[in-house]
Amino acid sequence: MARALSAREAMNIKKRTLDFEGGMYDAFGQPERRGVWFVWGESGNGKTSFVMQLCKELARHGCVAYDSLEEGTALTMINTLRRYGMDEAGNRFRLLDCEKMDELGARMDRHKSPDFYVIDSFQYTQMTYREYIAFKEAHRDKLIIFISHAEGKMPAGVAARKVMYDATLKIYVEGFKAFSKGRFIGPSGEFVIWREGAERYWGGKNEKQD
Repeated sequence: MARALSAREAMNIKKRTLDFEGGMYDAFGQPERRGVWFVWGESGNGKTSFVMQLCKELARHGCVAYDSLEEGTALTMINTLRRYGMDEAGNRFRLLDCEKMDELGARMDRHKSPDFYVIDSFQYTQMTYREYIAFKEAHRDKLIIFISHAEGKMPAGVAARKVMYDATLKIYVEGFKAFSKGRFIGPSGEFVIWREGAERYWGGKNEKQD
């Protein structure tokens, strides 16, 4: 059994964080480099654009592996990478072609494996919540980011909702903004994905309320 720590001892433990700057810092502060993040939102609200911008930012801090479970290396995925200039990340961004979770786990266990893993989508993993917990606990030194479909303002499916509640950083995307929903929140708590689209969406909502 591990020794219990005093509050002072716990507070003195050094944690490796992501030194986000600009909009990412304003939304999410400087979160820890490991753990689980969960991103969800309905289609057409800027989720893909946000994830690509996030991957670019993470590539400044380490190597990102993007497990494209839904699209693999289909032309739609290649066009997405081209649209957001992901080649600028060089070897720090790696696309995985529909890699199953057991294969991904084996990759994560390798020496000098990537630091950050984006899994698109949680629904395509077909994981139960119990399987998710086991996967997370087996890779505590990595940052795992699940992308999720949504039903309204909540993740689609019971398991996905449980994972969202467990995640260290919960990011909800709506109207071309990404909102931090807990644990790591920056000064504003929101990231503008596409300013023109966000102004049109949220401005229209305010006009309706008026």
